[in-house]
Amino acid sequence: MSNTVVSIMHRVLSPAGMDDTVEEVEAMMQSHQVSSAPIYDDAGIVVGIVTSTDLLRFHAAGKDPKSVKAWEICTYRPIEVASSATLAEVAETMLNHKVHHVVVKDNASMVGIVSSLDFVRLFLDKGKS
Repeated sequence: MSNTVVSIMHRVLSPAGMDDTVEEVEAMMQSHQVSSAPIYDDAGIVVGIVTSTDLLRFHAAGKDPKSVKAWEICTYRPIEVASSATLAEVAETMLNHKVHHVVVKDNASMVGIVSSLDFVRLFLDKGKS
């Protein structure tokens, strides 16, 4: 098994646009069973990320998910790591920045996302071996 972040990341199946509603982003996340969605601008650049924590805060505030846009609740400029980064480097980055999700990039292109749950899965899988 590879020791790089690519070995545990998940690829983005359906990116969200800045003008997608919170309702649309949440439905996409649920349908793909993921805890985050990158938010792209019109040029295809990742400008932020919506996480399950962002959605919890949003719903706790009692706002209407049909009228609020993804860009309004996303975390801007998410932490990025290179696809060549080791698992230890990524774990340390997440701890240092106190985040549960990082964007994985290969050169300038986003290739996936790693969440803290991906590390939990890795830990459990190693325990079964």
